[in-house]
Amino acid sequence: MKKQMVSIAAAAMLSSALASQASADTYVVKKGDTLYQLAAKYKTTVLELKTLNHLSSDYLSINQTLQVPGAVKEATANQPAPKVSPPSSQSTNHTYTIKPGDTLSKIALNHNMSLKDLMSLNNLSTTLIFPGQALKVTKTAGSTVGENTKAPSAPSTPPAVPAGTSTSYIVQKGDTLSSIALKNNTTVQKMKEWNKLTSDLIFIGQKLVLGTGQNSPSPAVNEKPAQEVKEDNSSAASLLAEAQKYLGVPYKWAGTTPDGFDCSGFIYYVLNKSGSQLGRYSTEGYYSRSYYVDNPLPGDLVFLENTYKPGISHMGFYVGNNQFIHASSSGVVISSLDNPYYKVHFDGFKRFY
Repeated sequence: MKKQMVSIAAAAMLSSALASQASADTYVVKKGDTLYQLAAKYKTTVLELKTLNHLSSDYLSINQTLQVPGAVKEATANQPAPKVSPPSSQSTNHTYTIKPGDTLSKIALNHNMSLKDLMSLNNLSTTLIFPGQALKVTKTAGSTVGENTKAPSAPSTPPAVPAGTSTSYIVQKGDTLSSIALKNNTTVQKMKEWNKLTSDLIFIGQKLVLGTGQNSPSPAVNEKPAQEVKEDNSSAASLLAEAQKYLGVPYKWAGTTPDGFDCSGFIYYVLNKSGSQLGRYSTEGYYSRSYYVDNPLPGDLVFLENTYKPGISHMGFYVGNNQFIHASSSGVVISSLDNPYYKVHFDGFKRFY
């Protein structure tokens, strides 16, 4: 009888230990939780959490059980270190998780690579990035920033824009301010000054001035007068630059300040910060004050339907490349409309009257 009681006690202790171990790699979602907050708590990224839990969107529900990578990392840390092969001169891919205040140019500089190579490695067509996003960065084994290497032969460069003259350039698909500046033997800073740009955002079909002279640039093919198109592009760039300031701000029902936004509150705040006098409306209110467009431009509105309720229920700003910035349940993020969740609930692109 005594031996049987000892066996039962041992089994109970083993069961308790196993339960404790199981709880170490799972987390039960509580009210107010977001993927962004959980990623910060467990020192990982939103992308890693979504991959680990096979999530196709940023939405979480209360009492949802999530796997978190903490226990997995601890388990692998206790394993013997793998045998390391001698260093080679071949390039290997590493990842970097974006932090608030980062820019692609800064990340490229810190990893001893060009902006063009960094964008190509990650299949990026714009310089838009957001906190928590994981980027691949290429390093050469054994190399360090500032290491002495044989200087490559200087490439031939086009002549610089002559002082006192100006020409124009129409932005093409895949262009960036850096690539355009390189082609014209100038700098991004000068291009931003010439065109009064407050961010690195540029759009296909946008006309950029190259130089400071008074020569009239060649006209671009546009349905609107050149001055009107320039003003539209400038206002869209300012609006999206303002919107990006609040990436990572948490979700808050009916929130209209950087302490927390809901989707329509985010639209209202950014519009008013950008000079609009439009009032505070619900998603349906903004929907009724806009019209559909077939060919959206950055700064246009994106509407979703049948998300948390029937009908029009969510919105954001279009940023180009089939992406939009919005206040989701995980906070202000940039999402792709190719995501299966958003594709199912997508209503259309609209523009204010």
